[in-house]
Amino acid sequence: MEWNCSPSCIGSLPHSDPAKAVDFIIKYLNEIPSWPQLPMTGFRENMYIQFSQNLPGIKIDEENKRVSVNLLDYDPEEIYMKIISEDPEMFPLPAENFSGFYEFISRELSDYKAIKGQVTGPISLGLQMTDQDDKPAIYDPTYAEILRKNLQFTAMWQEKELKKKCARTIIFIDEPYLSIIGTPFASISPSDAVSWINEVVSGLEDMKGIHCCANTDWPLVMSMNIDVLSFDAYDYGYTIALYPEEVSAFIERGGCLSWGIIPNNEETLKDTNCDSIIAHFEKIVSDLESKGVDRELLLRNSILTPQCGLSGLSEEASEGAMDLLVSVSKVIQEKYSLG
Repeated sequence: MEWNCSPSCIGSLPHSDPAKAVDFIIKYLNEIPSWPQLPMTGFRENMYIQFSQNLPGIKIDEENKRVSVNLLDYDPEEIYMKIISEDPEMFPLPAENFSGFYEFISRELSDYKAIKGQVTGPISLGLQMTDQDDKPAIYDPTYAEILRKNLQFTAMWQEKELKKKCARTIIFIDEPYLSIIGTPFASISPSDAVSWINEVVSGLEDMKGIHCCANTDWPLVMSMNIDVLSFDAYDYGYTIALYPEEVSAFIERGGCLSWGIIPNNEETLKDTNCDSIIAHFEKIVSDLESKGVDRELLLRNSILTPQCGLSGLSEEASEGAMDLLVSVSKVIQEKYSLG
C-alpha cells in the first residue's frame, strides 16, 4: 500500500453532534477517514473514559474528571471469563461512550483506501487511572494485565466492525505518555513498554499504528510490531531526523510515517499557511534524505495529519486546519508526482 502523503486525522473533534462530525470527516478526508472522538459531548467520550468502560471496579468522577479503581475491592471474575473466552464479541464499544464511532460505521465506507480507528494505549490509560492510594493502576501487575487484555480484545472487536465497512483498516494505539518512558516520571522500562504495546496489537489482522504527540524514543517505537508511526512533526519533526537508519529500516519493511504537520493551536494556525507548512515538511525530508533515507520511498510511505486531535479548537478553526491539511497534501502530491 502506497499512502502518497494522503491526508487523515487524529481522533478528536470539537463537534458535539455525531452526524455533523462524521459529515466533517467525510468532507475533508476522501482516502483515509477516521471515526471521531467527541469529548465535547461529555466526559463519557474522553479517550480515557471510553476505553476504561469494560474494566472491573472503575469509578468515574465527572466533576473532577478522573477515573479510578479500588484495587482492594473489585471483582475480576467477569472480566477473567471474558478474557479466557478469547472472543472479541465480549468486548464491544458501548454506544453511550462512542457516538462518533457508531455514526461513522452507519455510513457507506467501502470505497476508501483505508479507514482508521483508535484505542487508548495501555501505558497512557494505566498511568491516568488511579488506585485507592492515588497511585497509577499500571503499577499493579494483576490489574495492568487485565487492562492490557481488555484493550487487546477491544481493538480486535473494533477492527472486525470496521472491516465490515472497508477492506483495509488501520487501528492506532494512542500513547501520549510514551514521551515519559525512560524519565523519572514513569517507572516503566523500555522493554515493558514494547512488550505491552505488542500485546495490545497482537490480535489485529490488518494495519497497526501508534500515535505519540510529543518527543520520545523513536527507535524504540519503530522496534514495536507496528506498521504506522504517527508523530507530531510540526513541533518535533526534527527529532525523527536524528534516526535516519531506523527510519530507512522502518519504511523499507513497509512501515509508514504519519506526519502531524498541521498545528492544532488556533493562534499558531492564524500565522501559518500552506507554503510555510510545506517548507517545514520539506526541510525534515531533506534532512533525512541527506543522511541516506530514500526520499521517494519516504514520500510514498507517508500520511499527513494535524499534529494531534482538534477537540481544543472551535469548529470554525478545525475547518481551517483541515482546509490547510488538504491543501498541503494536494500540493505535495502534485509536486512529487504521488498517487
